[in-house]
Amino acid sequence: MIKLKGFTSNIVHHDRQQGYNDNPIHTPIYNSVPYGYKSTQDLMDVFQGKASGQSYARQSTPTTDSLQAMITQTEQGIGSLVFATGMGALSAIFLSLLKQGDHLIASRFLFGNSYSLMTTLENFGIEVTLVDATDVNNVIAAKQDNTLMVFVETMANPGTQIVDLAAIGDWCEQQKLVYLVDNTMTSPYLFQPIRIKASLVMNSLSKYFCGHGTVLGGAVTETGLYDWINYPNIFEAYRKGDTSKWALTQIKKKALRDMGGTLSSDGAYQIAVGAETMALRMDRSCANALALAQMLNAHDKIEAVYYPGLPSHPQHEKATNWFKHYGSILSFDLKAGYDCAALLDSIDIIINATHLGDNRTLALPMAGTIFYEMGAENRAIAGISEQMIRCSIGIEDTEDLLEGFKLGLDQL
Repeated sequence: MIKLKGFTSNIVHHDRQQGYNDNPIHTPIYNSVPYGYKSTQDLMDVFQGKASGQSYARQSTPTTDSLQAMITQTEQGIGSLVFATGMGALSAIFLSLLKQGDHLIASRFLFGNSYSLMTTLENFGIEVTLVDATDVNNVIAAKQDNTLMVFVETMANPGTQIVDLAAIGDWCEQQKLVYLVDNTMTSPYLFQPIRIKASLVMNSLSKYFCGHGTVLGGAVTETGLYDWINYPNIFEAYRKGDTSKWALTQIKKKALRDMGGTLSSDGAYQIAVGAETMALRMDRSCANALALAQMLNAHDKIEAVYYPGLPSHPQHEKATNWFKHYGSILSFDLKAGYDCAALLDSIDIIINATHLGDNRTLALPMAGTIFYEMGAENRAIAGISEQMIRCSIGIEDTEDLLEGFKLGLDQL
């Protein structure tokens, strides 16, 4: 088969190029937990990493291997691992590669559960410094002698802040620091973090990668840009062969094997099928989000709109230069005196639910839900007002979406 150039072409033809018996166009679902070998030596070679193959489904199956290859292709990396959830993938990276006494610099504009995870890491003796990463100088100022890693998201949820991605990547390269980038909010279709020198890329596959809101999953991708021979926390047992894959091997052994955050073959199959329409879904949802942002930005009951597609957004120029589209997450502040819940309850086309990347438009008030535990003071520091509503924009017809919001605002 000829080499395909298009993003979607490569995804939809990925499975049938894997060489399975009977030529299926979708990778089969392998539900076997153990895998047997005629030769005991062959089994030992797989366990010792001398040969490729399956040993136990907690670490991989042919179905999850196929999905991992697809993710690696979309992120232009050299290898990937999949997990039961995005938070499972993120936790696996930190707990496999950091130890007590190490220091992590992270953006202060983090997804709520990622923010909570920072507290968990501190309880394990890992130092964490949260900074305004929209300016690389704040990241530089936070460096300590024990700093090993910098962690950012491509686009913040819910405030849509975009960190100084390229400048941070250049600095991490100079300092030989691991640069971990969460690409969930943009997806590999809108952006590949390898372009800004990311060492590792994390994706919550549950969101825009898969869509549809039917399955959980997460992934970590090795870009091949970091030489792990310089990293102090790689166990001696994994310092073998290609140094660029040492960390991925350690994450697989210490997280998937030891901690068990395994994605099932059924889940991997659903994610792979959902990914086939990633570009089509995101083209539509991003166009809807831009149209809605422009409408809300002109409405007299809206205090502020947070969307990188608006020229007033602080990082609009960076988003224009880096991303294919501006994303399909949109947040806005109602003016004081208006009830967020009353607005959402009055818009029939909106589903009151937490999630991102569904084909349906979802929305919820931030202060009373995801960021409730953070408290008002920390919400303010993170740029989350008490009147903020976050929307995950779906693929509905644009006219229906705009009309629903207009009617809801008129009823306030």
